Amino acid sequence: MVKGRWVALGSAMLAAVGLGLPGTASRAEVAMIGALQTYTTTHEDTLLDVARKNDLGFVELVAANPGLDPWVPGEGVTLLLPTAHLLPEVARHGIVVNLTEMRMYYFRTPGEAPETHPVGIGSEGNNTPVSSTHVTHKMANPIWVPPASIRREKPELPAVVPAGPDNPMGLFALYLGFPGGNWRIHGTNEPYAVGRRVTHGCMRLYPEDIEDLFHKVSPGTQVTIIDQPVKVGWVDGELYIEVHPTKRQADELEETHHMTEDMATEALPIAIKAAGDAVARLDEPTVLRAARERRGYPIRITQ
Repeated sequence: MVKGRWVALGSAMLAAVGLGLPGTASRAEVAMIGALQTYTTTHEDTLLDVARKNDLGFVELVAANPGLDPWVPGEGVTLLLPTAHLLPEVARHGIVVNLTEMRMYYFRTPGEAPETHPVGIGSEGNNTPVSSTHVTHKMANPIWVPPASIRREKPELPAVVPAGPDNPMGLFALYLGFPGGNWRIHGTNEPYAVGRRVTHGCMRLYPEDIEDLFHKVSPGTQVTIIDQPVKVGWVDGELYIEVHPTKRQADELEETHHMTEDMATEALPIAIKAAGDAVARLDEPTVLRAARERRGYPIRITQ
């Protein structure tokens, strides 16, 4: 292993997939994008640093590497990078945000693999809504008018925060059509907030990600917000499962870097349904382990 370098883990984790297998759709589609990789830390690395270098969120990197101190992981530690993603079960149009995963998928071209980025989402009591809407308009160098609810929490805030590097919305924003007009996908002046449950309901991207997305997305683009902690998909004749921490567990990972066990009881029924006529190949102990550990990356569950 090379210090401070990335290593891909095997062609079996690549994205191309042939559906039309037992229990799956008849049309060939992409079911997984990316590939798992490893990264060996340097003395200066924190998991926040490694997450941003690899377009990952903080919580998903901590979940994939239990037992590490995210602030001082140490030199020469091999991290698993959860850079492979099963696609959620949803219509593949426009922008899709999976809240439990804290990840966005942008289906720019029908039938092609999407691009994906981690997102910061609403904290407890400020939940990002599960719903569908569209991009109403977009703005470079947005100003921020803090809602009354936020100014009550932080009375020191000005009535209007001007555009610029100190603006919490960053340098680019996509405005969404939810009632109230306060819901946006935007950048941030605090990149460490990406991939965490820390916002008042908006969705934050790394500055480099929102800038790229801003120039690709047009007003009218559909935005679908879902909440799918368990995803499955067939890849090269093998069935994979991906199980993410609950929101409560994500908060625990933030606070203590550990999470209390919470079995995803829906995982086995979902896997059995996806296996279909190939259910005899299903590795149930591996399914249950994935459901218990919730590491947030694809695991093969067929034999």
